[in-house]
Amino acid sequence: MLDLKTLKSALLQLEEERKIPRDKIIDAIEQSLAAAYKKDYGKKGQIIRVKLDLDTGSMDFIQVKIVVDESTVRFLAEGEEHEFTDSDDRKDTRSKTAPVSEGEGLEDERAVFNPEKHMLIEDARKIKKDAVLGEEIIFPLDMKEDFGRIAAQTAKQVIIQRIREAERGAVMEEYGDKEGEIVSGVVQKVERGVVYVDFNRATGVLGRDEQIFGERFMQGQRIRAYLVAVEDTSRGVNLELSRSHPRFLESLFAIESPEIANGVVEIKSIAREAGSRSKIAVSSNDSNIDPIGACVGQKGVRVTTVMNELGGEKIDIIEWSDNPEEFVASSLSPAKILKIELNEQEKIASIEVAEDQLSLAIGKGGQNVRLAAKLTGYRIDIKGTEKPAITTDEKPSESTETEIE
Repeated sequence: MLDLKTLKSALLQLEEERKIPRDKIIDAIEQSLAAAYKKDYGKKGQIIRVKLDLDTGSMDFIQVKIVVDESTVRFLAEGEEHEFTDSDDRKDTRSKTAPVSEGEGLEDERAVFNPEKHMLIEDARKIKKDAVLGEEIIFPLDMKEDFGRIAAQTAKQVIIQRIREAERGAVMEEYGDKEGEIVSGVVQKVERGVVYVDFNRATGVLGRDEQIFGERFMQGQRIRAYLVAVEDTSRGVNLELSRSHPRFLESLFAIESPEIANGVVEIKSIAREAGSRSKIAVSSNDSNIDPIGACVGQKGVRVTTVMNELGGEKIDIIEWSDNPEEFVASSLSPAKILKIELNEQEKIASIEVAEDQLSLAIGKGGQNVRLAAKLTGYRIDIKGTEKPAITTDEKPSESTETEIE
């Protein structure tokens, strides 16, 4: 008999602290007891199961035999020897209804008949008249009080393994649906620039390339990041995080702007240089709602909140257009465009701006035109001119040119 009080207390603790369902914990205990019994008293190939009664603390041990015939198992020829291993158990997953005929393949994939595990259908029907192939016939086993030291160690290892698997499953179930969302955790440690974030039952990893330039994190600091991926590893579940991902910016706007959250306003395109400057192109599915205003908010409160989360990163918001000329021209905001020519096949945009607008169009270090190129998908070639436009009969004035891919 088991110590029910201690067992129930442990079950409650695992449920509350690790969020592992009770039925999975009980299943782990039953498998461990079955493994322990088989270790001391079982034979190779046997299927042994345990039914644990939490109300009484009693344990019922049973042996299971699978109903088979010559189409699902093969019999050893006279003089042929076979050592039963775990690979024989895996062969029992083969279809019970597909007999192996002569000449089918080079190797007979049927499991070798093992009397400890299999029961011929004619014998099974002596016990149960309507027995069918693949059915399980159950036989009770004698209760053994002392499983032995080695068997007890086996049981402990199985319990630990099953609980870890159940815990990983619970974490995967919780965080698997959160991929592509913002998650919040506490900085556990920082090693060589990599930030490890504690999420109670899982650890998040914020790599150096996924951080915003210039940010510094301290142990115990609360941090928000974009959940890029959830990985189930041998050491547990890891959460791959990012604060430089363009979708982090989009998710922050979705939090601040109900119009974006409910899909009335869409962010069509994002170009970002994390920690410095970003451009986003937005459109509205409702003619009564201004997409830019929905992102900026009253007195700029929405965009300011997003910028503060990103360490002061500047954000240009432009209206998306399905007209490529309009979209490319808008993407160079705040610079004003005089003339634009597009090669839509090669995705090249040739643009003219007034000389005094050239540095504004290019931006510091070429940032403005570089972000515009990322936002639109066009290679942008900018020329500065002294005249407002070039007519057909006039000679082009001297110009300054820059090209950004």
